[in-house]
Amino acid sequence: MGVILDTSMLIAAERRAIRFESLLEKLGNEPVAMAAITASELLHGYHRATEPAIRARRGAFVDALLGLIPVLPFGLPEARRHAALWADLSGTGAVIGPHDLLVGATAIAHGRAVATLNRREFARIPGLRLVSVEDFLR
Repeated sequence: MGVILDTSMLIAAERRAIRFESLLEKLGNEPVAMAAITASELLHGYHRATEPAIRARRGAFVDALLGLIPVLPFGLPEARRHAALWADLSGTGAVIGPHDLLVGATAIAHGRAVATLNRREFARIPGLRLVSVEDFLR
């Protein structure tokens, strides 16, 4: 099966707003990964940091995550799933943020669930399984 960690989870881990290690223990043998767009969002946060100390800390955190958590690519299978979801959600007026839609499409294409603090958006994606993370918030 497996789980994709959404950007909200990884930012919460950086800010120590979630007991990240406990969450990973709960997931046990489930393979954990992030979507390519999540890697981009994390790197974007690094590049936007203007204060040198924050930039250095954020860069070290992102590099550590990228060395630890595999990044799932966004290729043709993910693009096909994304296009279908996008059309379905647009047709029902339930559109979600474009980056969340990319994460959701990647998860479905790889048969994975999503761990996120943004359940409201992700719950709109038909067929997407969500991991309960509320118990791990600080």
